[in-house]
Amino acid sequence: MSTEGGNKAVVAALTANLFIAATKFAAWALTGASSMLAEAIHSVADSGNQALLLIGGKRSQRAATPEHPFGFGRDRYIYAFIVSIVLFSVGGLFALYEAFHKYEEVRSGHPNSLLESSWWWVPLLVLGLAIVAESFSFRTAIRESSKTKGHQSWARFIKSAKAPELPVVLLEDFAALLGLLFALFGVGLTLITHNGIFDVIGTAMIGLLLVGVAITLAIETKSLLLGESATPEAIGRIETALTGVAGVERVIHMKTLHLGPEEILVAAKIGVRAASTAQAVADTIDAAEVAVRAAEPMVTSLYLEPDIYHEDYVPAERPERPGAPTH
Repeated sequence: MSTEGGNKAVVAALTANLFIAATKFAAWALTGASSMLAEAIHSVADSGNQALLLIGGKRSQRAATPEHPFGFGRDRYIYAFIVSIVLFSVGGLFALYEAFHKYEEVRSGHPNSLLESSWWWVPLLVLGLAIVAESFSFRTAIRESSKTKGHQSWARFIKSAKAPELPVVLLEDFAALLGLLFALFGVGLTLITHNGIFDVIGTAMIGLLLVGVAITLAIETKSLLLGESATPEAIGRIETALTGVAGVERVIHMKTLHLGPEEILVAAKIGVRAASTAQAVADTIDAAEVAVRAAEPMVTSLYLEPDIYHEDYVPAERPERPGAPTH
């Protein structure tokens, strides 16, 4: 997945959310509608999240250092995980708190400012405009994701994507559209029935939606932070490239790890002929490195260990792990 495509979707979402947040706050200030406040905070959280994704993308491009020899590609995963925390706390929990606060007002018979305001029509207008703006942002995310999604389902794409930006924006925009519909439900039925409980229900639905999306993002991003292997397709290309090199009899075992969305580490033990000279083994490894990088350009770190394959070989027992160094 290209960084450019992810950034394009993030910038589109950020632009839409900044405009939408301002209009929602204005509508809340004029009418006091709880759903509008929850949606305004939701848009602020989303705007902050998109800024975090852009920062993570920028920081991930730093050059490797002796302390971080494999670079900073995982910064994009870290910032995406922070996004899930922000969405859960600032977006979801605040909306649930606001729903509870509004419920207490309705139960105590507190006057409903939405029903008494001469600006009652403003939230409906703002929500309609917000739905249009979010639809354009969502369309951009879908278009950019479709370039790399292939024949996968959307659920599978979100689960398997190694670059976090597009799945995050897809889920945020999807949640934003649903949240707007929930807000429209709450405000609309409150105006029709003159019962503020529907505003409470709409706000609570927004909160539950954001909490659910935040948990989904946290689970998927946590998997990337822990370290995921390359995709089955990439592993297949690497194995085919290795076994296609003259002098490589087989791949004895291989491990892959994503150091970042477009960076893969490969460590493999390859079987060579027993009668090979040291020079022949070195030439084979050199040829294998060229073949692997040609077959899978995302391989940035490649370690090949030559060995002679024995079918009945039993590896030595691993020694007990020492404690972590203190300095």
